Amino acid sequence: MIRVNRLNAYYGQFHVLNDVSISVEKNQVVVVLGPNGHGKSTLLKSICGLVEKTVGEIYFNDSDITQLSSEKRVNNGITYVAETRELFPQMTVLENLKLGAYAKRARPYEKENLAKVFDLFPRLAARKKQLASTMSGGEAKMLAIARGLMSNAKFLAIDEPSLGLQPSLRTEVFKTIKTINEQGISILLVEQNIPQIAQLASKIYVLEEGKISFEGSADDAIGDEHLKEIFLGM
Repeated sequence: MIRVNRLNAYYGQFHVLNDVSISVEKNQVVVVLGPNGHGKSTLLKSICGLVEKTVGEIYFNDSDITQLSSEKRVNNGITYVAETRELFPQMTVLENLKLGAYAKRARPYEKENLAKVFDLFPRLAARKKQLASTMSGGEAKMLAIARGLMSNAKFLAIDEPSLGLQPSLRTEVFKTIKTINEQGISILLVEQNIPQIAQLASKIYVLEEGKISFEGSADDAIGDEHLKEIFLGM
């Protein structure tokens, strides 16, 4: 599905990612852990074509997409869900969702995908005429994920979906991500200090100082004392 080979990413002269290699297979949920400011979001943005300067190789379904624009990556089925949500606050829930279907590959499926996201997120269906600016933090996060699904995505890169949410909403968001994955969408998920990720993850990477410091299964991560204490909060 997604294969990243020796990826380096830069903001100006600042070297953020250093020879990072990861893979996400079809129908997997892969989780990236690590401290703030060590490159996790940059990794997701690089895969989605949102970092201007990168060196290395990125493959999607065995096709080299390293030089493709972010728009073409979306049209191939790759979607980024930002930590900051990036909603249009003065537009309604429904208008935000329809904007998610702007990609050529998504337009023929707009009605079908809208029905799917309303089934996944009943709150959004009940609030479809509500302005995005009036939604709670949890509802806004749900809207951001739902808008990503409107692109007819086959691969979602989701950045810290539980950030700032109360525990009950965290649980709800993670259950929904699990359901999305069970519907055949592969997911690369950036998270921190959330024990529930062990129940979701097919594989876990730890990114520290721009380098992969750990790769293994959820069981491997749970058995690692450093990871349990520092990243898993256990």
